[in-house]
Amino acid sequence: MRLLMWWSGRALSSAATLLGVSVLIFAAVRLMPGGFAETVLGPFATAEQKAELAARYGLDQPVFMQYGHWLGAVAGGDFGVSMISRQPVGAELLARLPVTAELTVLAVAASVLLGVPLGVLTAVRARPDGGGAAGRLLSGLGVSVPEFVLGSLVVFVFSRYALGLEVGSWTPLTQDPAANLATMILPAAVLSVFSISVTARTTRDAVMGVLVEPYVTAAVGRGESPWFIVRHHILRNAATPVVTLIGTTTAYLLGGALIVEHVFNLPGVGSYIVQAVGRRDYAVVQAGVLLAAGVFIVMNVLIDLLVGVIDPRLGVMAGRRS
Repeated sequence: MRLLMWWSGRALSSAATLLGVSVLIFAAVRLMPGGFAETVLGPFATAEQKAELAARYGLDQPVFMQYGHWLGAVAGGDFGVSMISRQPVGAELLARLPVTAELTVLAVAASVLLGVPLGVLTAVRARPDGGGAAGRLLSGLGVSVPEFVLGSLVVFVFSRYALGLEVGSWTPLTQDPAANLATMILPAAVLSVFSISVTARTTRDAVMGVLVEPYVTAAVGRGESPWFIVRHHILRNAATPVVTLIGTTTAYLLGGALIVEHVFNLPGVGSYIVQAVGRRDYAVVQAGVLLAAGVFIVMNVLIDLLVGVIDPRLGVMAGRRS
């Protein structure tokens, strides 16, 4: 019963969040300078041409009526039609989703496989005199450099000096897995720099907090090897903040993919939304942002459930029993 109440509460809060996001994004795209008619027809279009185009797409109706029509269609699974390509937005997003999903999965994998071991290593080898400054410096740089700066630098270097990895092209995974990976390594690397740095810092802080616990001291006193202690005593107890961060970072990476895909000319959801913003293609921007919000909400629910599995004391139902 309590689990059902929890799921009901999360469903209601998620629906309210999505509704709020839909209102904000619907209003925001219409407040951008330069409307769809001006963008498509150009600055020399006549008032009659603009009015005809607005009537064709229902943009001459009151905003609240436009929102009501769009929200009703979205509730029925219809995200509208792109004003530029005149194709269903849902189908367009679905066709581009595998590219963004692959890019995000590669970046998350790099964050886990590099960030977690790096954080554990720096914590275990930390010295009282403040050793590990180099690791903290690199981590700080990784957090500070924006994706578009790093991505532009990588594109320039690899395009200028032909270092063996393709830039500016893309090969479908189903067509040639090896060629696909060659085109995705650099974008995934650029996208993962921030998450690797944050994951390493969070892991380091979590592990150092566990290292001072009495059960770790007792394990050291029993003569257990350092890596046995790390595997059996430290990682599980330090995993909660790291798992929470990785889940949150995954949602962040979806947002970062907008910039990275645009910089590397990848045909994903991110570049599709960026192009739609420039063209004032309202239906695409609204659907893309709503999709991102839905993914973020799902990730938060999964984080809560996974944290409960790792540490039952922090689980969803544990909080309801107290």
